[in-house]
Amino acid sequence: MAGSAAFTASCCKVSQPAANATMLVYLHGFNSSPLSHKAKVLGDYMNSLGIGRLYHCPALPPEAARAIELAEASIKGTPPSRICWVGSSLGGFYATYLAERHGSRAVLINPAIDPHVGLKAYLGPQRNLHTGEPYVLAPDHLEGWRQLYMGTIDPRRYLLLVETGDEVLDYRRALDRYAGAEQVVIPGGDHSLQSFAEHLSRIVRFAGLQA
Repeated sequence: MAGSAAFTASCCKVSQPAANATMLVYLHGFNSSPLSHKAKVLGDYMNSLGIGRLYHCPALPPEAARAIELAEASIKGTPPSRICWVGSSLGGFYATYLAERHGSRAVLINPAIDPHVGLKAYLGPQRNLHTGEPYVLAPDHLEGWRQLYMGTIDPRRYLLLVETGDEVLDYRRALDRYAGAEQVVIPGGDHSLQSFAEHLSRIVRFAGLQA
C-alpha cells in the first residue's frame, strides 16, 4: 500500500545479543516511529545501564502483517523466554499478539484493544507524525488488525501501565482486558503516558534485565 516502502526494519540499536540475554523490543504506536519520545527515553535508559545492545525499536509500517514481520525479524533466533515486548497504544496491541504467539512477556502502555474498530474513524489520508510520510488508511488495514486480535490471553505475561486521563482510549477497557495481569494505574496524565520515565526501572525489572 502507499507509503509502506519508506518504512524499513531499522532499529534504535542493532546488535548480536548474548545467548542468555533478554531482548527488549519497543513497538511504537499509530503514525509514530522509533523517533518517538518514549522510544528514545527507553533507549537512553538502557544505554545508561550499559545494556543498550539489548534494545531494539523497529520502524513499523501501517500494514499489520508487515509490522509483525519486522517485529519478529528483530528477535530472530532469540528464545521466547528471553524476549520482552514493550508496546504503546497500537504497539500494545501488537505486543499482545506477539507475546501470545511466542509465549513471551510484554509491557503494555495505554494499549489499543481493538484497533480494527477504534481506528475506523481515521480511514482516509494519514501522515506519519515523525517522518511525514503520507499514506491512505484503508479497510484492508482494519482487516489486518482484526486478524491479529487474540480472543484469549494469559494475563500473567503482562505488565499494564495506564493513565486515567487517557483522552484517546478508555483505560478501563484495558483493565478489563488484562484482568489478572500486573497493573499500574496512574491518576490523570494522558494517552502519551506522561509518567513514563517514572516506570523505566520497573519495565526493565519486569523484563528480567535488572534485579
